[in-house]
Amino acid sequence: MREFAYVYILASGFKRLYIGVTSSIEKRIFEHKNGAFHGSFTERYNIKYLVYFERFSDIQVAIAREKQLKRWSRIKKIRLIVAANPDWKDLSEEWGKPIEPFREPQR
Repeated sequence: MREFAYVYILASGFKRLYIGVTSSIEKRIFEHKNGAFHGSFTERYNIKYLVYFERFSDIQVAIAREKQLKRWSRIKKIRLIVAANPDWKDLSEEWGKPIEPFREPQR
């Protein structure tokens, strides 16, 4: 199985931002949402909404991208998020929830 790396941006309800990199995005987002990192920046400021992410096949490229994004101004980061996710929807909201089986519509 091919492993990918992800750069992600989390936001709080007040649009405080956090940028991270991981090779296991589902696990990492779950940890952020459930306070696995006691006293961390994301826990202190309730930053738990996944609003943006990028996938890479090379972890070194992902790390370079994370560093690049962290150097960007806040407004540039916000523009990146809004271009891909204008409503700031939590992209991980449905992760881990049961999926309804497909049913043919009744005629």
